[in-house]
Amino acid sequence: MTAEQPRLTAAEAGALARDHFGLTGTLAPLTSERDQNFRLTTAEGRNYVLKIANAAEPAEVTNFQTEALAHIARTAPDLPVPRVIAARDGRVEIALPSGSIVRILTWVEGTPLHLVPRTPALRRSVGAMAAHLTKALEGFRHAAEGHELIWDIRNAGRLRQLLASVPDIALRATCETALDRFDAEISPALARLPWQVVHADFNPHNLLTDPGATRITGILDFGDMVRTARVCDLAVAASYHADPAEPLATLVDVIAGWHSVLPLLAGEEGLILDLVAMRMVTTIVLSNWRAARQPEHAGYFLRNLPVSRAGFEALSALDRGAARARLAALIRTGAP
Repeated sequence: MTAEQPRLTAAEAGALARDHFGLTGTLAPLTSERDQNFRLTTAEGRNYVLKIANAAEPAEVTNFQTEALAHIARTAPDLPVPRVIAARDGRVEIALPSGSIVRILTWVEGTPLHLVPRTPALRRSVGAMAAHLTKALEGFRHAAEGHELIWDIRNAGRLRQLLASVPDIALRATCETALDRFDAEISPALARLPWQVVHADFNPHNLLTDPGATRITGILDFGDMVRTARVCDLAVAASYHADPAEPLATLVDVIAGWHSVLPLLAGEEGLILDLVAMRMVTTIVLSNWRAARQPEHAGYFLRNLPVSRAGFEALSALDRGAARARLAALIRTGAP
C-alpha cells in the first residue's frame, strides 16, 4: 500500500514491448493504484495494456493474477476479461532487474461504468457478471491465493489503526461502531461460509458497458484478487450501487442479479448487508488514509468516497432486522 509505483518513461516501456513482445506503437499512461500501466496502440489500430508491476509486489502474487486469467480463458472463454499475451520466447511474465514484472494484456473495449447512468437492468447485469466470474474461478487454486490484502473485507478489523485518518468525527464514530459489530458477529460467521478465489474489486471504474449502457461487457483489473469468503465479492460489487434515498431497492438489483446465477446460501444472505457496509467502511478509511499520505494523488484515491459515504450513512440509519427482512423479500421477487 505504501511502496512507490514504477517510474518508467514511455520510451523505456516502449522498448520493453518491442524487445520482448515484438509490439510497437504509441503509449499513453493509464491510472493505477500500485503499478504502472500504459495503453499501447499499434500502427494497425490494435490496443494492448502494458503492465509494470510494483517492485514491492511478490512475483508469486503477480503470477497469481496471470494464472487466474489463464484459468478463466479455459473455463469461461466467453467472459469479457483481458487475455495474457505471450512474449517472443513464450514467457508471459518478464522480470526486470528492479524486481518489477512486465506483462501485456489484451485491451477490452467498452464504456466505463462510472461514466453512464445506472438503471435497474444495468445493476442486475453487474451482479450477474460478478457471479459468472466467481463461478469461473471456482476450483482455481494458487500458492499465493492467501496473500494479505487490506482491501479484503475479512481484514476489516485492521482498519481500526487507520480510523484517525477519517477527518469527520461523526463519520469516524459510525465506522468504529460498524467495526465493533464486524469483530463480534460478522468475522466469526464468515469462516462458516464458502471460500474461494474472487476478483474482489468490482467497482465502477473496473467495469465496462455496451454503447447503450444496458449490460456489463468488460471486467478489468485483477490486481486485488484474493481467496476469501465468496459472498464478499458480491458485497464489493453491490457497495457502489446504494442510492441514499432508497438503498435497499438499488442494492437488491445487484444482489438479485447475482442470486439468479449463483443462489445465495442462507448464511450469505444474512450477512450481505453488513458486508456491503464493511466494504463502504473500507473505502472510506483507506481512501482518506491514502489521500493524506499522497495528497498529489488525492483525486484518484478519493474518487469512490462520496458514493461509499452516502451509501454507508443511509444503511447505518436503517433498522438492521427490518432491513434484512425486506431484503430477503426483495431478493425473492427481484423487484423494488
